[in-house]
Amino acid sequence: MEIQTTQSNNYQPKGYKKFLAVFFIILAFFLGWKYGRAGQELTVTSLGKFIQRNQEAAPKDVNWEMLWDTIKIINDKFVNRPADMQKVLYGAVSGAVNSLDDPYSVFLPPQQAQQFKDELAGNLDGIGAEIAIKHERLTVVTPLDNSPALKAGIKAGDYIYKVDNAETRDLTVEQAVLKIRGPAGSKVVLTVFHTGETSPVNITVTRARIEIKSVSWETKQASGKKIGYIKMRRFGDDTTDLLSKATTEFLAGGVKGVVLDLRNNPGGLLDQAVSVASMWVKPGDTVVLQKFGNGQQTDYRGEGNPRLAGVPTVVLINGGSASASEIVAGALKDHGLAKLVGEKSFGKGSVQELIDLSDKAQLKLTIAKWLTPKDHDLNKEGLEPDVKVEMTDKDFQDDKDPQLDKALELLK
Repeated sequence: MEIQTTQSNNYQPKGYKKFLAVFFIILAFFLGWKYGRAGQELTVTSLGKFIQRNQEAAPKDVNWEMLWDTIKIINDKFVNRPADMQKVLYGAVSGAVNSLDDPYSVFLPPQQAQQFKDELAGNLDGIGAEIAIKHERLTVVTPLDNSPALKAGIKAGDYIYKVDNAETRDLTVEQAVLKIRGPAGSKVVLTVFHTGETSPVNITVTRARIEIKSVSWETKQASGKKIGYIKMRRFGDDTTDLLSKATTEFLAGGVKGVVLDLRNNPGGLLDQAVSVASMWVKPGDTVVLQKFGNGQQTDYRGEGNPRLAGVPTVVLINGGSASASEIVAGALKDHGLAKLVGEKSFGKGSVQELIDLSDKAQLKLTIAKWLTPKDHDLNKEGLEPDVKVEMTDKDFQDDKDPQLDKALELLK
């Protein structure tokens, strides 16, 4: 998902009245929340005063009596009254945002807002291991460097048979992650089979705050040539700095090509996407066009020194490459700076602004859409690869990567 820094804007994007409605509902329900927290009933008198104070802010083409009537009925007749006005507040705002019929506009209550910030920053509590279902078993793909999992003896290829004595054979990856994750300092017992072993072992892992870097890199060989490989998991605060370090290492090491792996990268921060593309795109050349509902358009251009502009580059994409990933891939493709290899991208080319609300909640609202430098609408069409290579389930199960193999072949 693409998140911009929250700023004050003078334009009024399409759906502005609906946004005002959301804002007004937030104000309206704040009174109920305040009374609920104070243990007081939201009375007709207080409600009337609130309406009088805020009626000028309400859009005139909407009859707001339904809202006030509903609040009063809840307070008067709900079987388990007094109702939790905090929940009423969140439910009302969430419903207002959902009414926009936009899957990317979302209300985030305080806890979810913090989780979203942590995930964008690459921070979470857990054991620090990537897991997947392989050969119908919950398998450790790799433990992260310096992670609690690695320190406890968890190894790549381990089959996780049980989590806290509960078998994992019927769990999805998502369900397993929820069981394995937990607050920093807490413990989880994993029963695992190490590769080649016939007896399981119990390993107790103490969870910790895990910092997952958005970029990792290594140097690969292709027909005797050094090829720099960059895996970009998301576009977070650390992305540009890490990419710069990788670039310095590659150029000093004499790489003859670069593979930028954006597969399953869901996006992130717009400014980081522009900075990443600027490693290839010349200063002043368009990286992405941002078009608002009122016709206003912003042209984001290359900035700084394009240190990788002269290095042959292949970008790997698939159906999980979205948003900021598509911005970078689209810019490099349109300017002839890279070939795209893999499968069609997700097609998520809309802009969400992350807006702080009261009580540490947040509103993620779609305000614009993106076009590539050659006016390709990312939101409608996604990106087609220059060289289509599928990655099958069998390839994954057998630890094969034909897409990366093709990228290295092209750079030979």
